[in-house]
Amino acid sequence: MSEAQRHPAVTDEAAADEAWHAQSVDAVFETLQTGESGLSAEEAASRLDEYGPNELHDDESVSPLALFVAQFQDALIYLLIVAAVLSLATGVLPGQEPNYVDAGLILLILLGNGVFGFVQDYRAEKSLERLREMSSPEATVVRDGRRQVVDATTVVPGDVVVLEAGDAVPADARLVEAQALATSEAALTGESASVSKTTEPVEEEAPLAERETMVYMNTSVVAGRGVAVVVETGMETQVGGIATQLQAAPDNETPFQSEVDALGRRIGLGVGALILLVVAVQLLLTEANVVAVVLTAITLAVAAVPEGLPAVVTLTLALGARRMVDRNALVRRLPVVESLGSVDVILTDKTGTLTENQMTVTRVATGGETYEVTGSGLDPEGEFRLDGEATSTADGESPSSPDLEAVLRCGAVCNDAERATESDDDEYLGDPTEVALLVSARKAGVDVDADRVAEVPFSSERQRMTVVVREEDSHTAYTKGAPEVVLDRCDTVLVDGEVRELTDDRRRGFLESVDEFAGDALRVLGFARREGVDPDADEETLETGLTFLGLQGMIDPPRSEVPDAVADCRKAGIRVVMVTGDNVETAKAVGEQVGFDPTGAMTGSEIADCTDEELRERVEEVEVFARATPEQKVRVLRALRANGHTVAMTGDGVNDAPGVRTADVGIAMGTRGTDVTRDASDMVLRDDNFATIRDAVAEGRGIFDNIRSFVTFLLSANAGEVFTVFVGVLVGSVLFPRLFAAQAEALILTPVMLLWINLVTDGPPALALGVDPTADDVLERDPRDEDDGVIDRGVAVSILAIGLTLAAVGVTLFFESLSTFGSLARAQTVLFTFFVLSEMGLVQVIRRRFGQSPLSNPWLLAAVAASLALHGLVLYTPLSGLFGVVVPTAADWIRIGLAVGVVLVVNLVLVGRKQT
Repeated sequence: MSEAQRHPAVTDEAAADEAWHAQSVDAVFETLQTGESGLSAEEAASRLDEYGPNELHDDESVSPLALFVAQFQDALIYLLIVAAVLSLATGVLPGQEPNYVDAGLILLILLGNGVFGFVQDYRAEKSLERLREMSSPEATVVRDGRRQVVDATTVVPGDVVVLEAGDAVPADARLVEAQALATSEAALTGESASVSKTTEPVEEEAPLAERETMVYMNTSVVAGRGVAVVVETGMETQVGGIATQLQAAPDNETPFQSEVDALGRRIGLGVGALILLVVAVQLLLTEANVVAVVLTAITLAVAAVPEGLPAVVTLTLALGARRMVDRNALVRRLPVVESLGSVDVILTDKTGTLTENQMTVTRVATGGETYEVTGSGLDPEGEFRLDGEATSTADGESPSSPDLEAVLRCGAVCNDAERATESDDDEYLGDPTEVALLVSARKAGVDVDADRVAEVPFSSERQRMTVVVREEDSHTAYTKGAPEVVLDRCDTVLVDGEVRELTDDRRRGFLESVDEFAGDALRVLGFARREGVDPDADEETLETGLTFLGLQGMIDPPRSEVPDAVADCRKAGIRVVMVTGDNVETAKAVGEQVGFDPTGAMTGSEIADCTDEELRERVEEVEVFARATPEQKVRVLRALRANGHTVAMTGDGVNDAPGVRTADVGIAMGTRGTDVTRDASDMVLRDDNFATIRDAVAEGRGIFDNIRSFVTFLLSANAGEVFTVFVGVLVGSVLFPRLFAAQAEALILTPVMLLWINLVTDGPPALALGVDPTADDVLERDPRDEDDGVIDRGVAVSILAIGLTLAAVGVTLFFESLSTFGSLARAQTVLFTFFVLSEMGLVQVIRRRFGQSPLSNPWLLAAVAASLALHGLVLYTPLSGLFGVVVPTAADWIRIGLAVGVVLVVNLVLVGRKQT
């Protein structure tokens, strides 16, 4: 939409230029048809009708019904529905009744699967809603020439808004006045430090972080005051543009979702081909009637479809998600639990993710010494170290050095930040830089109480601030600001508690310290004072002839747990790459502290100059990207994915949201994260702790092992059943042609038997496999290759070997029993029981391959016992009539035992060796 379309009264000349930050104030007023007295109430109401509320729209609100229906939208579920329909469809055949038991069991497992998935997804959405702020922000505007407070959603283009420290900026606006105004834009740009604002136009090409004439929605005022004219509202703001990108971006299917869907399609095609083959063979080469052929087809379909797999997968992922919640990771989409285990690159923001998102003084220089300061964030615990030895701690005692005490007191007194009241959410109120100065003074036990009687506020033009305080019987002026500016106002320096001349050598030494501090990406401020001043003097007098006290250097420091977490990720074969909107020197300094290689760090402009092919090459080498816009972050992400990587992206600010949405696994911060980013994510870290990602990756890898284990178990059992039914029908048609041609019931295993094996007998052990303990070496392995799915070569060989062994021994056992005893029901009972017992033993053979000991999972032992007990009920209670089985004799049990033993021994040799 063009400027003229958004603002109908706009002139053609103004419409050609939408770079509000580069226009003069008068030009902006003319374009928006407003002025310093603001809009009239009638005009504001008219524009509200025209532009709509000043809020972000979410096109993707999900209803509980939609969440429930989504649980049934995958290929395996469709196969189960087809199997249920086929079971009911037998009722249309001559002389047959619908198989309500078969269909009922299938539909029951479908419902259970849907409920499992729905409950987990619904809980995740509700938890996310509780994370959102429920407050309704307000804005101070000028309308009809007077100030008034209105709901921020009613602000419109052309409104004049008044901003003061602590205010949230209600919309994108061009500054008209700025008095020592500074805003925090970390959530939008990734810039840690506050941004000083001005009213003079800046270059049209200036990046977002350097548009000093603009304030933006979702940022906040941390110091000073200002007046601005609103230029964009709602979805037309910078944050609204990001929200629009998110809504337009498609939801990426996780690798595991793709694999499960592909597995379902392969099973479906295989079942269809097998049924056609058997039907053709029976109709062309045997005397089987149509009813027998149809029932054989249904039996094959039921045998081939792993009815329990969707429920087992869903429950395993849900249990994994529950364990992650205990570790402060809220999973919003179940398949992401498994996807975390395949991540081989983590793309992380810096501010608030790797760092504390709180400026901290880390170095202090006085007239004679340079101190290193320990501790971080708002914690007053820390030490001032000189040559490695502590000189001061926060124990209430003043520093032993008068020079150190003087510079710390100056930083605390010449300061507009303050301790918050208990009713406030934050511990301090004010500019993050000034908060850092207060905390550094508290670490040393310096007295910060002062009676301020006058002040000269900071401005971007003056680059300094001065306050006058009453001290005993006189007044002292304290000044802080840019080191070079403050030094120019000084002619003496405090050394060892005495005022001495500020010689050229000493001045040069301080400037060298400034360069040294800046080289380590520290933000540096200079401090000075003048004693015995007249509080009524003008600013020139107050700020002349000062005594220089020293320097304080600060940075947003890394979180203490991050270096170890990054090292653990790399040990696990996962690259960790920083992509931030902050400046390159700060990014390199922080990166080096947490274990990144800053060599070759790229800036956003360098990313923009790269073609897609060039960027794909660079992303394999570079570990630090700085001054990156949201679009450039997404380009880096897509380049990595184009190179075949599975990428997780972390972030908390609005500027991270597009990348979080596009990543294979999007991870948002729950405490510091914005609503837009949390809504775009797959997982939310409730403690904002990067180390939680490491734990989540370990959990994901363990879950993947468990999925492979129970997939091997379920599919090998299904393969054995399919091979047995297929071979059994063909062999039976040859050896017992009259029996298998004349009787529709003459099946080697009936559908209800197969359903019992697949759902009831195999179900509990498969579910228990989902909670097998995580292997000790899970974080010592490399991530699996992109093409290395759940069913890799080893799993496929295991499935085939177990399936063929079960079929060979089972078919032999069935026809030997049928020949010996001449009873179809007895032969079916023997084969039925053989399958149940074999699979209870095979579950331990399969676990051995994944490094699990027989007794390591008590849930599995209980599940096996429960399955055996259920099978006993089928054999020895009236339920036997429902299944068409008879009570096994001693001879039957001997046959079954020998057959089971053969299967277990053979497969222990073939597939029981631990995978590497």
